Amino acid sequence: GPAHGRHCHRQQGSGSGSGSASGSARPQPPEPSLLRFLVCPLSKRPLRYEETTNELINEELGIAYPIIDGIPNMVPEAARMTHKKPPAEGSEQP
Repeated sequence: GPAHGRHCHRQQGSGSGSGSASGSARPQPPEPSLLRFLVCPLSKRPLRYEETTNELINEELGIAYPIIDGIPNMVPEAARMTHKKPPAEGSEQP
């Protein structure tokens, strides 16, 4: 067969290390200048940046906004509750 000796060798992206850490392992923190005037859209209070989870924490409401690629996702739908709430009344089994 004529269409034989053509092998597609795809380079797996390894070994192309340019020496600088390409922040894929570490979450990227938001700009410090950005954090200065960021407030919670719900309470209008300043948010605390939590480095370990890469989130913006609102202690008062007990919610955390995720930070994606250094940009805070400030929609209430994306926020997760940080306070462990007990189950609502009526949900426990008799």
